[in-house]
Amino acid sequence: MSTTERPRILVVGGGYVGLYAARRILKKMRFGEATVTVVDPRSYMTYQPFLPEAAAGSISPRHVVVPLRRVLPKAEVLTGHVTSVDQDRKVASITPLVGDPYELPFDYLVVALGAVSRTFPIPGLAENGIGMKGVEEAIGLRNHVLEQLDKADSTTDEEVRRKALTFVFVGGGFAGAETIAEVEDMARDAAKYYKNVKREDMRFILVEAADRVLPEVGPELGKWGLKHLRERGIEVHLETSMKSCVDKHVVLANGLEVDASTIVWTAGVKPNPALARFGLPLGPRGHVDTAPTLQVKGTDYVWAAGDNAQVPDLASGEGAWCPPNAQHALRQAKVLGDNVIAGMRGFPQAEYKHKNMGAVAGLGLHKGVALLFGKVKIKGRLAWYFHRGYHGMAVPTWNRKLRVFADWTLAMFLKRDVVSLGAVENPRGGFYEAAAPVTAAAAAKAAQAAESRPEAQKANAS
Repeated sequence: MSTTERPRILVVGGGYVGLYAARRILKKMRFGEATVTVVDPRSYMTYQPFLPEAAAGSISPRHVVVPLRRVLPKAEVLTGHVTSVDQDRKVASITPLVGDPYELPFDYLVVALGAVSRTFPIPGLAENGIGMKGVEEAIGLRNHVLEQLDKADSTTDEEVRRKALTFVFVGGGFAGAETIAEVEDMARDAAKYYKNVKREDMRFILVEAADRVLPEVGPELGKWGLKHLRERGIEVHLETSMKSCVDKHVVLANGLEVDASTIVWTAGVKPNPALARFGLPLGPRGHVDTAPTLQVKGTDYVWAAGDNAQVPDLASGEGAWCPPNAQHALRQAKVLGDNVIAGMRGFPQAEYKHKNMGAVAGLGLHKGVALLFGKVKIKGRLAWYFHRGYHGMAVPTWNRKLRVFADWTLAMFLKRDVVSLGAVENPRGGFYEAAAPVTAAAAAKAAQAAESRPEAQKANAS
């Protein structure tokens, strides 16, 4: 970490808001005007709308992440956690990946911690659930599902087979509906290469507490999405919840009980709980309370945006808040970056106002729904094109845009890759199995040799 006499702009979080705000600040800042420091436990930003496609193998997982140091070469990027912030002293406590914690002073603060999975005290969920907030989880889910097909194809135990081919997804919003649709597509394709596994043998279950799925695209498209999922053989249980999943025995509130090898949790998000240690005013649900200028209320040196902020939605009217989605986060970050520069130079702050452009969702290959400008409703292949076109252009940097479009183009001519790389979760397993017996034998031989020495024999005799 470098030391500097220049003012420090501390950006906590390297997600949508952190990355784009830091880029904007660096672009607008004069040479030597300030030091921009970005702190995040990961050295990359994840483009989350692509996680379902990464889980299905439509996009390489490496192409949905953006390395912070490469995109922000003029910033100071620290890999670690900001555990607390002392607003009186203007000091943040940093816990790096290795080494002792230390304090980092700052002059201006950008809070962009984002959100974490919203979970409930459901027995067995922590032990058996798979989230979908990071690329690691998407890779893990893909490998896990394909491993279950391997198990089912290789066993003669009907109970083990049935459990391996049962997949439960909790949460029917964008993340849940898109993920179950993409994974079902992948499993359907993969089944063609197994002699003892057919799509009819698999059981996909989607659980949603509300009375509809895909609420982000409105009731009409939500009904179409529900009908489409059911036509593909996916069981959808509305107005119900999961009561427990101990030992992967899933119990739903509507009475259904099933053994499932795969339990995916996508039932919403909540602000990062670390915000409680930042000394900032929080809203009723734990979001940082901000003004329309994205300044945290009661301060003139702290800004917040994205999923961890409660930002007034001026385009929707009094009392409305901006929903936690990528569309708002990307646009808020640019306004935030401009306001940080304006705040440093003593200029007035601009208010954030953006009318929702709509929402798009992919439901597997050539299938999707899209609501454009709140009025135009599209479904099927055309909506899928809108989904890919929008997100393909929204992913940061031309490097990643080109790689993603290259993945999609190759997929038009090549069959989907259905290789499971589950061993990556324990990469040293094979080496350990080979080395451990040899090491144990060598240790035993050394011990035997030590006991046979004259000195050892004399000591034993005495």
